Amino acid sequence: MLTNIGSIIRKEECGELIELKNKKITIDELSEHAWKNIAPCWPLKNMVAANPLQGLEELEFESALTQAAFYYQQQDLPIMMQEVNRMTIKWCQAFFDEGQATIRMPLREKGLFASWSVLAEFDETLHGNNENRKAQFAQLSNVASEAIDQCIEEMEVPLENRKEFMTLMLTSLPGWASYIKYRTAWDYQKHTQRYPVTKLDYLAMRLIITRIIWPEAVELLEWHKKNNLTSHSLSSKIVEIEKNESQYRRSLLDKLYQQAFRAHEESDKAADAQFIFCIDVRSEPFRRALEKQGNYQTFGFAGFFGLLVSIRDQVSGESYASCPVLLTPKQVVNQDLSCQQRSKSGIIRKKALSDRLKRLYQELKYNFTTPFTLAEMLGLWSGLTMIGKTIFPLGFAKLSSIFEYKAEQASKTRPILTLEIDGDGISLADQCAYAESALRMMDLTRNFSSLVIICGHKSETRNNAYAAALDCGACGGHHGGGNAKILAAILNNKKVRSHLTKQNIPIADKTLFVAAEHNTTTDEVELYADPVFDESVTKKIASLQSDLILSRRENARSRAEYLDGSYDGGVMVRSKDWAQTRPEWGLARNAAFVIGPRKLTKDIDLEGRCFLHDYNWQHDQDGAILTTILTAPMVVAQWINMQYLFSTLDNIAFGGGSKITQNICGKIGIMQGNASDLMHGLPLQSVNKNDKETYHQPLRLVTIVVAPREKISEIISQQVVLKKLFGNAWVAITCIDPADKKMYHLSRDFIWQETPGFGG
Repeated sequence: MLTNIGSIIRKEECGELIELKNKKITIDELSEHAWKNIAPCWPLKNMVAANPLQGLEELEFESALTQAAFYYQQQDLPIMMQEVNRMTIKWCQAFFDEGQATIRMPLREKGLFASWSVLAEFDETLHGNNENRKAQFAQLSNVASEAIDQCIEEMEVPLENRKEFMTLMLTSLPGWASYIKYRTAWDYQKHTQRYPVTKLDYLAMRLIITRIIWPEAVELLEWHKKNNLTSHSLSSKIVEIEKNESQYRRSLLDKLYQQAFRAHEESDKAADAQFIFCIDVRSEPFRRALEKQGNYQTFGFAGFFGLLVSIRDQVSGESYASCPVLLTPKQVVNQDLSCQQRSKSGIIRKKALSDRLKRLYQELKYNFTTPFTLAEMLGLWSGLTMIGKTIFPLGFAKLSSIFEYKAEQASKTRPILTLEIDGDGISLADQCAYAESALRMMDLTRNFSSLVIICGHKSETRNNAYAAALDCGACGGHHGGGNAKILAAILNNKKVRSHLTKQNIPIADKTLFVAAEHNTTTDEVELYADPVFDESVTKKIASLQSDLILSRRENARSRAEYLDGSYDGGVMVRSKDWAQTRPEWGLARNAAFVIGPRKLTKDIDLEGRCFLHDYNWQHDQDGAILTTILTAPMVVAQWINMQYLFSTLDNIAFGGGSKITQNICGKIGIMQGNASDLMHGLPLQSVNKNDKETYHQPLRLVTIVVAPREKISEIISQQVVLKKLFGNAWVAITCIDPADKKMYHLSRDFIWQETPGFGG
């Protein structure tokens, strides 16, 4: 369908007025214009941090804040628009439900608009048995693009305002629009979705509901113009952010510069063990604690360890993408139990029985006739369960684990999980490529210790809808142990090592790669050690485990101070307490991304606020490694930083609100009460100490790179995403230049300016 435009239309796009003459704009183009300002929102099961203003990153940061206030921080929508929203929410809940609903919406396999257009005819709350409304509905096309065109024509939306009107259809209910943006633009399984949806589907449904309920919805345009927030409130927020940045960055840069060119004593003694941790800010204090315990060397690398894989659990049959959402999995790896087939069969039976009991309970609980009988039957058991969870969380968790199936618990039938990486998994050529790339990226290409521990990370919480937000963002909001096991298996492969030797990365036969997983809630580190190790290796691992326990205690005590609790009564219990609103601080207070050698940060207490990625510019002459770090891990860190920043600045518009009043919606997201928009950020408890006092400090990420500034400039000039982030001040970048031993800051117009007080 085409919408004719008059001789000249003026539109505002990216802050500039552009004249369009005698142009025809398709419904698809109108739709894409409306959707471009919407950021994606991932579902709870693999919640991924995202910048809620991602669609406005083409603007400078300050301008984006103004636009965000204009579109997303709207106060008191018109009453009729609120009615439209309630109707939209009701149908979205029904269509996108993933198992929470008692009665499931039929015809969903046909897609959102196709199924809704059939069922909406019977929705009396939509047409109220009004014959005129019924007739209007019946006359609308069952083709989404045609229905959109009909609606905006019948509502008499002026030609020059149609793009704005379509945008308001999304921004007046931004949470659901963000989820649909994820489903249509970011879900790597979107082509195999059981219940498909398109952007036009959602807009068509939304516009038809608006046309039926509020025929005069063109009034929304005038309301929108009058509802802008004052510039004063925005100015105060920007001043606060800049003040925080100035104070923090000056202190950090001073510490780093003192270390950058200081002579470091190089020990001739090989490290007793080397550890590869995720760049996650929670790894930084644990690395410091571990390095104090002995002759250990640690490295920082993105927690997916460079593997573009999906992992399938052979017991549960479930699979997930275990790499950053910016990337698409290339291989599927089967996770199987290294145990006797008889034991494995028992676990499968246990899993099947557990699933059946859960389904039966849900069916009885939500059935029309059985919930009261169920309450009588299980009332005593439920009461005892609540008492156990509340008063004895640790003991009750151990008891309940006997009856629950979890993949990581199943793995404890033997000390290690094996991952099949041949056949349909990862070819030898790909294994070699993954191995070489990972080792070069973290600058671990020589002087290998006899033990190299590859440590992913996870969190552990109870009754927490935001559990995935505390897991590994680099692994798509999942546990990182699976990727650690895959890379360890690859690097222990003799054929892979033979290839690495030819590439000038010799690994001695005695060197053993061992997978591990760091629990960021309890600070426990579990080693997945193969039982066929010889006695000498077993002794080394036993010694290593003792030092890991000491590191855990030291780091957990430090973390407990920020969590207002003791080590024994606080940190450990939080992981099992079903009433705990703040099991850990996650990535709160994140502030910087440091790209350089470990010696730069090893002797500094960075307070768990820095992402640390190992890098040696001298081993990256063509800049390929730095390009990858800046365009992948750094971008993910920026998303995390922005999610925390905006969830702190406005927890209602960009966060999740208080956990106390939240409800899970369709197992995909969070609502406040029973009919709010889909909340798409972090809860108040993740960024605030209490209702009034914040814990996270709102500031933008600063990236600090040890490399020649000319090389950094060359990389930025070739990467659109970097020009956008640095040029529009979403991220700041500072260079510690080894050539003249000075520190430089990159301005918005991409000119390096020497940072006063450093070097010279």
